[in-house]
Amino acid sequence: FAEHDHVEGQMDASRRMLMRDVFDLPDLAAMDDGIANGTYEPRPGDPQPLALFTAPRMDYSLHRLRHYTGTGPEHFQNFVLFTNYQFYIDEFVRMGHAAMADPHSEYVAFVEPGNVITRRVGLPAEARDALGAAPPRLPQMPAYHLVRADNAGITMVNIGVGPANAKNITDHIAVLRPHAWIMVGHCAGLRNSQQLGDYVLAHGYVREDHVLDEELPLWVPIPALAEIQMALEQAVADVTQVQGAALKSIMRTGTVASTDNRNWELLPNNQPQRRFSQSRAVALDMESATIAANGFRFRVPYGTLLCVSDKPLHGEIKLPGMANHFYRERVDQHLRIGIRAIELLRAQGINQLHSRKLRSFAEVAFQ
Repeated sequence: FAEHDHVEGQMDASRRMLMRDVFDLPDLAAMDDGIANGTYEPRPGDPQPLALFTAPRMDYSLHRLRHYTGTGPEHFQNFVLFTNYQFYIDEFVRMGHAAMADPHSEYVAFVEPGNVITRRVGLPAEARDALGAAPPRLPQMPAYHLVRADNAGITMVNIGVGPANAKNITDHIAVLRPHAWIMVGHCAGLRNSQQLGDYVLAHGYVREDHVLDEELPLWVPIPALAEIQMALEQAVADVTQVQGAALKSIMRTGTVASTDNRNWELLPNNQPQRRFSQSRAVALDMESATIAANGFRFRVPYGTLLCVSDKPLHGEIKLPGMANHFYRERVDQHLRIGIRAIELLRAQGINQLHSRKLRSFAEVAFQ
């Protein structure tokens, strides 16, 4: 069927059952991640894998991307920003439409859920533009795409809250082989010296998210990647105009802990607090370690720059008035830092970006 033909939507249950007699259905035995995980061992005489993913696994993920993000996989760009707050998406949409109104913008289109395409002013519409329509409700993890002609633009996805979502979406975006993905979101500051609105650049992760424990054991270290770290630090300096030693007054480099328990501070005997202290963690969220670990697993360069939105250990919680003021103050700046980091990474070239730290002993031919 053509891309936009969805005949199954008009069938009753009995007729849908008959489709399996005519069409291939997903074969779960052919789409595990053993190659990427390093657990796949071909039998003597079997061919060696050429890529990290089998064709059925890729096909499955392309369909999942349509479902979860509301946009076709062909619109995804080679640099991806993840966030856990809709405020960032609202600002990204504003920036996207502003870029389309600029005839000199490097971006040629802006794509929103439902494959709604806005072309840069002065560019002609294409036939597929008419097929887009805003959905009656947003998908689970809506994606937005600032498109460049060379596909080196920016995709931004609101993954919502929690490590399950973070693993889910990165499992599927990984088949597109992006050049990098970066988490820009909010976190709890764990140190009294931090202020609301300070930035945290992760150089290590405490993985208490548990969603990747089977695929990537906890004894596997998730290293910081120098290329991403340097780009993020430079981006903070460029956007805030704070340089040198003064940069430490607004950005702290340290370990980020990610947990799957949103109410960790309510657990008895302060056990999580003790572990976070032992790990020297400076910030806590629910997604960053998952995104970094899946980037490591799938050989996608990764990074994390978070913004402190509360300090639960020090009595500074998210009260409505404080939160509203904080969001107005910081979201625009934080997003511009993320975009600036991508510009710096793009200028480096992909040969510099794909780190040897992500390669195993026996890598596949095609990354």
